[in-house]
Amino acid sequence: MSIRNLDDLLAEGVSGRRVLVRADLNVPLDKQTGEITDDGRIRAVLPTLGALVQAGARVVVCSHLGRPKGAPDPQFSLRPVAGRLGELLGAPVHFASDTVGDSARSTVEGLADGQVALLENLRFNKGETSKDADERGAFADQLAAFGEAYVDDAFGAVHRKHASVYDVPARLPNAAGRLVLREVEVLSKLAGEPERPYVVVLGGSKVSDKLAVIEALLPKVDRLLIGGGMCFTFLKAQGHEVGTSLLEEEMVETCRNLLERSAGKIMLPVDVVAADAFAPDAAHDTVRADGIPSHRLGLDIGPETVAAFAAALSQAKTIFWNGPMGVFEMAAFANGTRGVAEAITKADAFSVVGGGDSAAAVRALGLDESSFGHISTGGGASLEYLEGKTLPGIAALEK
Repeated sequence: MSIRNLDDLLAEGVSGRRVLVRADLNVPLDKQTGEITDDGRIRAVLPTLGALVQAGARVVVCSHLGRPKGAPDPQFSLRPVAGRLGELLGAPVHFASDTVGDSARSTVEGLADGQVALLENLRFNKGETSKDADERGAFADQLAAFGEAYVDDAFGAVHRKHASVYDVPARLPNAAGRLVLREVEVLSKLAGEPERPYVVVLGGSKVSDKLAVIEALLPKVDRLLIGGGMCFTFLKAQGHEVGTSLLEEEMVETCRNLLERSAGKIMLPVDVVAADAFAPDAAHDTVRADGIPSHRLGLDIGPETVAAFAAALSQAKTIFWNGPMGVFEMAAFANGTRGVAEAITKADAFSVVGGGDSAAAVRALGLDESSFGHISTGGGASLEYLEGKTLPGIAALEK
């Protein structure tokens, strides 16, 4: 790729210069306390921020959080993130209570060499996500005024044609941060000629969300293991009843076609954990995948499926995993995700966790992150890269 990286920018000298960094600090917050429940995305940007601070840059960080409707909304404020980021950097992070207003201007102007500021949520401004190029561009002009150079280290947002991702790099000397470069390097291996056998594990709730990546990967993989809520549409396509499990009726025929074309590559669950209700304390037991009672819904893959998936993974040399195998947030339905994740860590393979809920599951289940080859920070961006789509944020850096 013809993209300048952070080392190129540092070699030119950034001491005393304002560097605008687009980070992905879209962390989950506890709805009751407002506290951060998983700081993985904050940690992921530390190598880039640390290098800029050490080089004496005046670092202006911007990010989105959640899906506010183009106006300030206290529940989506980045203020808690500023506190945590300061703890991890070991120095206070100056927080601007708006994105491009008076607070932002005074905060940025007050920065000394080696200091960091965080602007308020980008999506508090309509211009960030606008489909109108002029409106987006006007907001990008305001953002770009805070920097003399721009670094994109928000891989989780590079598939969005947003002002801070797509339009700002056209207005400033730009570079890719350490995280973005690492993500592209890793995913390029998977999209190119991965070492075989190449095994992909897909989970999550809907087939429709993963259809494009299934279509793209099927010709390239040796085995495709499917769990999570999406497996029930495939089981229905095989002619099995799925009780009250999650089902995309309109996707059944598509799944049937995929199974016919897969040449036996697709592996589906042989048993599932079926429950009376979607609740952590619901009565449940393990049943055959072709024998789910009509009044029950599947919430996890069963132990025989875990064993079968683990056997397939043990043969792999390259593994990509995206999507949990069940409702891992509930302890009773976390064993499938845990079992598959542990099997991935034991395989003699280069393994990539495709961000999103999969990365959250790794941390929530207390698994050793270093046991995986790479944990992506971008679920949607990872999938779109593997689908072969052009990612606006990457294209903007390549121009």
